[in-house]
Amino acid sequence: MTGATPFRKRPFRRKKASEAQQGGTGPTDAAQASAESSAPVPSSDPVDGTPGEAAGVQSEGQDLPVPLDDSKGSVTGTRRLAALTKGVPALKKGVPALKSSVPALKNGVRKGGEGAKAALAHLTDRVIENAPRVPVRDLATLRKQFPGLTPEQLADKLVAGAANGTSTVGAGIGAAAMMPVPPAMPAELAAEITGVAAIELKLIAELHEVYGQRPPGNLKQRTIAYLGSWAEERGVDITKPTTLNAALGGQMKRELRQQIMKRMVRNLPNLMPFMVGAAVGAVMNRRDTKKLAEHIRKDLRTRQVPWDALPELPPLDHARELRELEAARKELEG
Repeated sequence: MTGATPFRKRPFRRKKASEAQQGGTGPTDAAQASAESSAPVPSSDPVDGTPGEAAGVQSEGQDLPVPLDDSKGSVTGTRRLAALTKGVPALKKGVPALKSSVPALKNGVRKGGEGAKAALAHLTDRVIENAPRVPVRDLATLRKQFPGLTPEQLADKLVAGAANGTSTVGAGIGAAAMMPVPPAMPAELAAEITGVAAIELKLIAELHEVYGQRPPGNLKQRTIAYLGSWAEERGVDITKPTTLNAALGGQMKRELRQQIMKRMVRNLPNLMPFMVGAAVGAVMNRRDTKKLAEHIRKDLRTRQVPWDALPELPPLDHARELRELEAARKELEG
């Protein structure tokens, strides 16, 4: 039809029920319907004016924003408040249960700490008990085994041998932990600490022999002095009687426990599986032994006595002194 709007550009509109019944679909009907719908509706309740004025006010206010209906928000807030109100009794019921579980948790932590302290004290006692049994060579025996060496060269030989020994212990424990077994790990750490302590105590005693600083006294007194030297990582000062006559009291055992605890923490990587712990243990034990020997030697050099100026010392009869010590211990116990 010429001059008519194409069908694809005609605006869509929703038919009213009366139009659907009458079947009016022409352009005239549509224009009439749109005109009727856009016409302003006069207000039946005039407010300070004529009905026309009220209608004009209403038509002018059609561009103003319509306030949102906050009924949905109020419903959501009500539901949240109801959920919180329902959760308060459950929370009140859970607070006493939580409070009642706190003493049990504290008790578990306390028992765990007591168990660790007991294990550390037992390991310290084992190190103290094994210390007198470590054989020590005197200066005459060392000079016979390594003839023609100066004190520093002889000390280097002793440090190298001890470092190889502790490295072997670390590699052995690491190899044993190739397949990790958690219940066996504390025993493996204890075995490593005991073996390394015995090797290093022997090294400390023989370094004192090389530098002419043998502590006076019997086997028990010398062992106490060497244990203190191992715990404090310094040489024994034979000019101070307090360092020689100190019994294994609280201070000495506390220092030993601290030293053993440091070693245990440093030796934890030795328990890595698949032979990694063996390599790590060998390297770390060698490094720690050399570091300890360097501290001891640095302290002993300041008080070193030349071999020519040394008084004649009695040879160390370790077997006889150990038998006497065991006999005295049995008499005390019996």
